[in-house]
Order: sequence, then structure tokens, then C-alpha cells
Amino acid sequence: MPTINVQLFEGRTVEQKRAFAKAITEATVATLGASPESVDIIITEVKTHDWATAGKLWSDRG
Repeated sequence: MPTINVQLFEGRTVEQKRAFAKAITEATVATLGASPESVDIIITEVKTHDWATAGKLWSDRG
């Protein structure tokens, strides 16, 4: 049972997340041979002030 954890900046629509989950499930089935029913995807939305790259918060970027 593959469980896929995805972290994204907040702001995607439900329709975008739905399409993303469908595409990831299809790719997982095609590459790992898993059944669609066995694929779990957990989407966690993160605020830009809770994510940093190279020591700089994304909320501080211009």
C-alpha cells in the first residue's frame, strides 16, 4: 500500500487537488503495479511563513 505525502503551499483549489490526486494515483499504478484502491495520498498545506529554503522564509521572498 503506497502512502504518498505531499506538502504544498496553501492556495490550491479542491479541483486542482482532485486532479493532482488522480494523476499521482494513475502514475503510481502504472509504475509500481499497485491497485488504485491501495494508493493513499496525504496533502498537507503549508503557509509560506512555515517553509524556508536556504535559510530564508518563503514569505520573505519578493
